[in-house]
Amino acid sequence: MTTELTCFTAYDVRGRLGSQLDTGIAYRIGRAYGEYLKPRRVVVGGDIRQTSESLKLALAEGLMDAGVDVLDIGLVGTEEIYFATKYLEFDGGIEVTASHNPIDYNGLKFVREESRPISGDTGLFAIKELAERQPWQDPSHEQVTKGVYSQGSTLAAYVDHLLGYIDLSLLQPTKLVVNSGNGVAGHVVDALEKIFEERGVPVQFVKVHHQADGSFPNGIPNPLLPECRQATSSMVKSTGATMGIAWDGDFDRCFLFDENGSFVDGYYVVGLLAEAFLQKSAGEKIIYDPRLTWNTEEVVASCGGQAILCKTGHAFIKERMRREDAVYGGEMSAHHYFRDFAYCDSGMIPWLLVLELLSVKRVKLSEMVAARIAAFPSSGEINSKLAQPKESIERVLERYKGQAVASDYTDGISLSFAEPMGQWRFSLRSSNTEPVVRLNVESRGDRALMELKTAEVLAVLREERG
Repeated sequence: MTTELTCFTAYDVRGRLGSQLDTGIAYRIGRAYGEYLKPRRVVVGGDIRQTSESLKLALAEGLMDAGVDVLDIGLVGTEEIYFATKYLEFDGGIEVTASHNPIDYNGLKFVREESRPISGDTGLFAIKELAERQPWQDPSHEQVTKGVYSQGSTLAAYVDHLLGYIDLSLLQPTKLVVNSGNGVAGHVVDALEKIFEERGVPVQFVKVHHQADGSFPNGIPNPLLPECRQATSSMVKSTGATMGIAWDGDFDRCFLFDENGSFVDGYYVVGLLAEAFLQKSAGEKIIYDPRLTWNTEEVVASCGGQAILCKTGHAFIKERMRREDAVYGGEMSAHHYFRDFAYCDSGMIPWLLVLELLSVKRVKLSEMVAARIAAFPSSGEINSKLAQPKESIERVLERYKGQAVASDYTDGISLSFAEPMGQWRFSLRSSNTEPVVRLNVESRGDRALMELKTAEVLAVLREERG
């Protein structure tokens, strides 16, 4: 009888160690990946979690038994796998990581040739089915020559690629607080620091929780949570730094702090990065998600770009970027995608671009962000756990749709309003994995209106029905 593997999600593998994921399951997933995609060469790597190395080696064994040659590039972030797959012209890449999930979890992130994503409807569920069925256990299953395992590094080429996004000669004297959260960002920061020193770039790094440590003595790195921001914020203030940067465990997301130690919401970072690219090359296309939009749209229009709305989620953003040949795509959740990075997300490219932008404009980060927040104050994403999410969303739609001057259903519902008291909009969407509804509200230049309407929509959404 086939046992279902519950560690598969729509986009990756993520599971509790022991009950949902172990070395046996990792082997089966590697074998299934090889059987389904039939790649010749696959690059693998892993984060610092204490089980990542054993899971990675089991995964590699499964790949090799499917006839795949495996290159292990060691302790790396997810984006280093994206880079290596494209740079080496391999047929796929797999990172062992649980990112910001609890310490008793681990997982896998997959790409295929050219670092194209693999999601449920593009092969991941087929891999799941093979891993559950294990057809290779049948004596009549086709035998293949076992693949070869080797080790290597693409760090130097990866760092060189990162530096291609900016002009080091433009950088002004700067002090940066960098918080790796005891994840795997530290070795990349060290490599960048060495190059800066060699080339006389006046950037000083102040390192917080820098050493990779799979026990996570300072907590799981997830700077989206307010309780995970204090160390970075305090160090920025105490050292007089220009900017703070913190990463999650596999550093595919970075989070910025201004010179006052204040956290910069990801929505406004999308606008900063759009401006950074459009200053270099006007007319480019920028992809953005529907949750909060007005700031991004105005920045892109004022810089001579073309803003293109896309459904939230990395598979949708990457696919739309390829179709449009967009230079950049951004989500308010701190995922930032780049055409020249195989349309993949990176947690290193964003802060480099913002650093260059601050140097070119000769302004403080707080000044740049404050102007955008004043123009388009927003609620940030508010989650509501509801017994009947669908019915709750319908209730809100029924209450507001007649008053809306514009509506959009790209991802959930987005309604815009022009009332005597001002202009505002909201976005409402359901989680794919839990009974949670996510609300975002913004206004044009009126914080009080945004706060009033946020409370109003939430009251309708959370209304108890007997």
